[in-house]
Order: sequence, then C-alpha cells, then structure tokens
Amino acid sequence: MSFSHFGLSEEIIRAVTERGYTTPTPIQSQAIPAVLAGGDLLAGAQTGTGKTAGFTLPILHRLSDKHTKGPSHGRPPIRTLILVPTRELAAQVEESVRDYGKYLKLRSMMMIGGVNINPQISRLKSRVDILVSTPGRLLDHVQQKTLSLSQIEILVLDEADRMLDMGFIRDIKKILALLPKKRQNLLFSATFSDDIQLLADNLLNNPQLIQVARRNAIADKVTHVVHPVDRHRKRDLLAHLIKQHGWSQVLVFTRTKHGANKLAEFLIANDISSLAIHGNKSQSARTRALAEFKTGSLQVLVATDIAARGIDINELPHVVNFELPNVAEDYVHRIGRTGRAGAEGDAVSLVCVDEHQLLTAIERFVKRALPRQTVAGFEPDPSIKAEPIKNGRGGGAKPARNQSRNRTKSKTPATKSTTNFRHSAANHAPTPHRSGGRGPNS
Repeated sequence: MSFSHFGLSEEIIRAVTERGYTTPTPIQSQAIPAVLAGGDLLAGAQTGTGKTAGFTLPILHRLSDKHTKGPSHGRPPIRTLILVPTRELAAQVEESVRDYGKYLKLRSMMMIGGVNINPQISRLKSRVDILVSTPGRLLDHVQQKTLSLSQIEILVLDEADRMLDMGFIRDIKKILALLPKKRQNLLFSATFSDDIQLLADNLLNNPQLIQVARRNAIADKVTHVVHPVDRHRKRDLLAHLIKQHGWSQVLVFTRTKHGANKLAEFLIANDISSLAIHGNKSQSARTRALAEFKTGSLQVLVATDIAARGIDINELPHVVNFELPNVAEDYVHRIGRTGRAGAEGDAVSLVCVDEHQLLTAIERFVKRALPRQTVAGFEPDPSIKAEPIKNGRGGGAKPARNQSRNRTKSKTPATKSTTNFRHSAANHAPTPHRSGGRGPNS
C-alpha cells in the first residue's frame, strides 16, 4: 500500500515522497482513513510509530479541500488546534505540518512558553490555519484575548497521557470549554489510564478505536545490553564506551535535571562534546542543543525523560540509560528513539547494584531477559551494598504518592482490550513556576 491509496491530494503526496516515505506505517494505515472520514478517533500509539503523519496528513487534506467554503470576509480563522505536552514535541509536530503542507496554501504556527510572547501576538495577526501549542501558553493568549478558538474544526490531543501526568488536566478542561461543540476530536495516547478513559468518554463522540504495537513492544532491530558497574564509576564507563566505539550521536538519559548537568560537564571535561536539556534550561538553549544534536555536530545529548519527549531523529544509533527509569514502561519510551523504521540501534544500560530491582521490573515488562556484559576494567565490586535511589525508586520500594502531581491508579493490563492499558506517571514532573500548576514545558 502507498500513500496515494488514501486519496490524499497530489500536493501532499509530492511532499511525502520528497521526504523519502513510500509505505505507510500501521498507525498511518488505520488513522489516515479514519481522520479523512471526519469522525472522532481514539488511538493507542507510542512515539516512533509514525503517529504524527497519521494525523497531520489527513488534516492537511481536509483543510485544503477546495469544496470546503471559508469565510467570505475578514481574516481566516484558526481551524485546527493540536495540543502537545512539551515544547520539543510542539516543534517536531509543527515542523511536520510545514514539511507535509509545503505545497498547500495553509499556514501553521507553533505556540510555546519560555519565549517572548510578543512575536507570537504579532504572528496571530496574520493567517494561521493550524495551531500547534502547549496548554499553558495557549491559555496565556486566551487571557490576553490575542486569539479566538471559536471556529476550531479539528482538535488533536497528542500524547494525552503525558499531558495528564504533567498536570495539564485543568488547563485542558479550560481549553475544551472555549471550543465549538461541533468539531472532530483526535486523541492519541501511549497508555490508557482511568483518567485517559474518563477524558475520552467526555471528549469523544462514538470514536473509532485504533491500537498499534503493544505498549511493551520493542523494535526487533534494537540491540540491548546491560553493563553492570559500580555507581561511582558510571561516568567513567560511559566516556570509555563512547571513545572506544567511536559513538558519534548518543542520547543519554538521567533521572534528574541536576544529574544531567553534572554528566554533561563531566563529558565535556573528557573531550566529548555534550549538552544537557531539561525543564530548567531556557527554550533557546534547548532548541540550540537539539539542533546541534540532530545535525551531528553535538556528540552527546543528556536528557531527562520529560525533556526528551518530542526528540525525533532519523536513524539515531545509540540510546544510553545512564540511570534506569523509575517506571518500567519508560524504558520502552526511551529506547523507542532508536531502531525506528527498520533501522538498527543500540540500547545500552549502565546498571549498579541500587538498580537491580528496577532492571527486574523492566525485564518482566518487556518479557525478555536483557543480556549482561561486564566491561573489562569496570567490574562491579560485589562487596558494595545497595542504597536507596535519591529522587526515585530503589531497592524495590514503592514510589512516593507525591512523586507526580497526577499519578493515577493502574489497571491490570489486558491483552485484548483496546482501552485497558496500564498507566505510568512521568518520572520528572516539571517544577511549577507560576499559578495554575503549569510546568516549564508549557
């Protein structure tokens, strides 16, 4: 099956072909016709499945349909609103909209926090057909009366589970109240918690259900390896692996913002170009780091889980878990950034004695044992005892109830039910920086 099979416009097919895509992914094969049909959609899809094109392509086609009459006078209204949890994901989605719609007479805009609001206000005075925004900054504009959402035809909630994890539920409800009742709603979520199901029940009207790739599925061409190492030697081992194997593009995950900063500084001191991205970094710094990493001029990008949402790099070769995630499901989210679209990739985990329980939970979740490989010269000392993990879960202890603003109770996962995924809260809930409980990614 090719993209032309869906009846998309010639302009869209041309743009897709220029990007080198010929065969739609499973989520695209199901989502594109569903969106084109005009009904509501509830889709279970993770990052890396091609879900962004799954909704942007049909939205572009519907908005560019010459049979659809626009306003007879005045500035064209905003017709599509795409809400995303983080600034990085907003940039990725809006870039896709521009790339796929390059031959169409449609205009898109990205609206995020962390940057001056005045250029956004100026941009809103001209035509904007598709608006990609984080919830917090969108409400800032609503309060300043710089935009109108009264003519939205299509609403997309992308990575809805993460938006709830990050405390955006109140903002989302405020935004929904501003939209016209008659519209198409598309909800994408990697996991379906009780809260997601409740949101879907209140938001969607007789939706089509799509589920692709079980949430614990991992790419076949990703090579997994666990390197046992003492906690105080992890940094040295990481630098050793990068230099020994000549890794040129490495995404490294840490558990905390402070840890990301310290690790990046250590790598730089060891002649390895590195930058850290997390919620405390300015938006300009995060954008610059991502741009350098994508082009290959930056060797190592150190990130926390939340900041890494939206990182989409073709053929990313190496992902390193410098510290294992507190929630087993996030291991799949992390390594899902390599081995995409049939490409090969390496998922490397540096595991100390403190993390043995976390490793066991991950292996149980992905239903496979991850191979161990001790690196010569970095053999762990068997006399070192496990210690509680700071800012996380260690030694098998249960996570603190206040670890995330919106941690929800999980359902027992079902193998056949579309709407019974197990929910996991974000590990690094952003620090509130203003009233309303919004985090730095708003």
